[in-house]
Amino acid sequence: MKFDVDDHLRAAKRSASSLERDGKLARAVTLVRSCSTKIEDLWDAITNAKRLPRWFLPISGKLETGGSYQLEGNASGIITRCDPPTHLAFTWEFGGDVSWVELRLSRDHTGDTRLALTHTALDSEHWAEFGPGAVGVGWELAALGLSLYLAQPTAPKPDEATFSTSPDGKAFISGSSEGWREAAVASGIDPDAARVAADRTTAFYTGESS
Repeated sequence: MKFDVDDHLRAAKRSASSLERDGKLARAVTLVRSCSTKIEDLWDAITNAKRLPRWFLPISGKLETGGSYQLEGNASGIITRCDPPTHLAFTWEFGGDVSWVELRLSRDHTGDTRLALTHTALDSEHWAEFGPGAVGVGWELAALGLSLYLAQPTAPKPDEATFSTSPDGKAFISGSSEGWREAAVASGIDPDAARVAADRTTAFYTGESS
C-alpha cells in the first residue's frame, strides 16, 4: 500500500487536555480530520457492521442508544448517545478499564465531512508512561485506514502487522507520535517527560525497542 505519509499526518489536528470526570482527574485526547465524503456516508462507514471490518474491526451488537457492542478481539461497551448522522458516544471497556469515546461529524465548507474524536480516560500510570500518544496514535491509524478505505472502498484492507513494520508505516507512526508529543507539551506536560513517553509509544507501535 502506497500513500503520502506527510499529507495524512498534516491532515490531522491533535490536542490533549486534563479535566475532571466523576470527581477524578482525567485525560482526554482529541483527533480532528476531514474525510472526502458526505456526512451520511461517513456516518454509515463508522456505524455499519458490514463496512466497519473493511477499515477497522468486525463488530457485533446493537449500535443504538443503550445498546452494547463488542469489537472482535478488542474493546466492548455501551452506546450512550446515537444521533445520526452527527453524534456517537460510547464507553470503551478493555483490560478491566473503562474510558469514554465521543465522535462528532459536521459538514465543512468544501463539502467534505469533519470528524472529531475525543477519547477520555481517568489519569493512570499508563498515561504517565505513554502520554496522549498511547491512544492517539491508535486512533490516528484507524482514521488513516478509514480515509484510505473511503478513497478506494474495494481495495484489500492492509495487514496491520505488515504495515506497522513497513517504511511508510514506521514513518507514519513516528510522525503521529511526534504530533502527540507536541500536543502533550502544549497541554502543559513537561517536555522531557513528553519526549520519553513519545519514544515509548513509537517503540510500542512499531515493535522496536526505544
